[in-house]
Amino acid sequence: MLINRELSKRSHKLIVAACSAALLTFSSGCAINPATGTPDLVLMSEDSEIKKGKELHEKLMEGMAIYQDEKLQTYIEEIGQTLVKNSDRPDIAYTFTIIDSPDINAFALPGGYIYINRGLIGFLKNEAQLAAVLAHEIGHVTARHAVRQDAAKTGAKVGSTAASIISVLTTGNTALGDVTGLWSSAAVMGYGREMELEADSFGAQYLYNSGYEPQAMADVIGVLKDHERFSRRRARDSGKKQQSYHGVFSTHPRNDTRLQEVIAKAGTLPENQEAITNEDIFRKKTEGMIYGINYQPKKGTESEHNDYTHKRLGFTLRYPDEWKVENTRSSIVAAPEDKHAHIDLRVSRLKEKIAPEQYLRKQFNVTLLKQSEAFKQHGLYGHTGIIPASADNPNPRRVAVLYQGSRVYSLECEAEKPVADVDYDEMFLNTIHSFRPVRPARRTPKSKTLHYVKANDSTTFSRLAQHVRLGKYSEEQLRLLNGYYPRGEPQTGEWIKIVQ
Repeated sequence: MLINRELSKRSHKLIVAACSAALLTFSSGCAINPATGTPDLVLMSEDSEIKKGKELHEKLMEGMAIYQDEKLQTYIEEIGQTLVKNSDRPDIAYTFTIIDSPDINAFALPGGYIYINRGLIGFLKNEAQLAAVLAHEIGHVTARHAVRQDAAKTGAKVGSTAASIISVLTTGNTALGDVTGLWSSAAVMGYGREMELEADSFGAQYLYNSGYEPQAMADVIGVLKDHERFSRRRARDSGKKQQSYHGVFSTHPRNDTRLQEVIAKAGTLPENQEAITNEDIFRKKTEGMIYGINYQPKKGTESEHNDYTHKRLGFTLRYPDEWKVENTRSSIVAAPEDKHAHIDLRVSRLKEKIAPEQYLRKQFNVTLLKQSEAFKQHGLYGHTGIIPASADNPNPRRVAVLYQGSRVYSLECEAEKPVADVDYDEMFLNTIHSFRPVRPARRTPKSKTLHYVKANDSTTFSRLAQHVRLGKYSEEQLRLLNGYYPRGEPQTGEWIKIVQ
């Protein structure tokens, strides 16, 4: 329910009456909206809103890729916190996060959690436009739009809500099966035109309060409307459905009268005060930013376990933690630092068609094999068992063989000086059953990055497109990045973005 600043006294009384009735049923009931200054019928207190936002944020951080660029993150944090100080809710803690996605999007969660996609930043021209995006999202938080729609998803669990948000972000699918989708779709895809316009109004005011020209809000819409036109063309050419983007960027036409009215209402900076644009700073902070798909390894993808991979033979297995691996001429030997136990792995050719058990008995000269067991894993056939202690060897040995085509892998596992309370056989079996073939790693493509150059008198987007290699639509993408879509050429001496 949208409550305007110029709410009539009669409407105000009706809302107060409704809130009084609601208090009989709900614990939170009504609260004065910090941005509008009028009562809201809500089912969530501010403490609950902040707690819910924190829980959702933590879940999202587990499932979303975050863009790792400290200088850009610090820059956005500084802009965001400046806007927060000049907002209607400066008393709550705000968190600003860059999502590592090429898609055009930004959204907010309750309690002060603001997100902007890397892909959106690349199409902006200066700091004022970046501030406009953040201010709009801050407006959703100050107006408590998520809380005002809370009734649509009351009872939904944090985990399922976070999963729904990730689904919308990564697939664009808003047809989510449970009531959680009603709220998560709103957060990511927009709250509807009235709430989006309200967020524009508050955002424009926060821009003005912070020294930015409120018109930057309309400039952003112009940039993204151009992108929308291009997306429609690509979708039409490919026969695929166009992906829409969030809120203000999809609900307004470029010259929407109501939008211009709410922007104008924020005020006009004095003639002696120069509006903040900081094009030079914005250029330095975004120089080298990833453009398109990020092929670089994501933080945290390295294995936390003691995995060993032999690239030439094409297999991997997991040894006990802190064991060291030595690739000798005759075998691959793994052992702890004090050498009290070891696992030897040998590779040979299968010269005759016999079962893995027969090969194992022949390889290790076994007459008695305890816990004899055939197994299959990752498309490989194998056999394992325990060779009991004997006069020749006082220690039992866990042995195994695995067939991979014409190649045989033999593992011999033994603890010469076992440590108390260590289940060596379980440890050896874990290594044996971790063995799996791996395909040769494909060469990772190099991520493309944004760079700035000065145009000269012969620079055209058509000529640049011949060198940037962005595919069929190279020229169109360069025009979008530089605010010249669908036509126009850069001026001599102008800084323009290119992709390398």
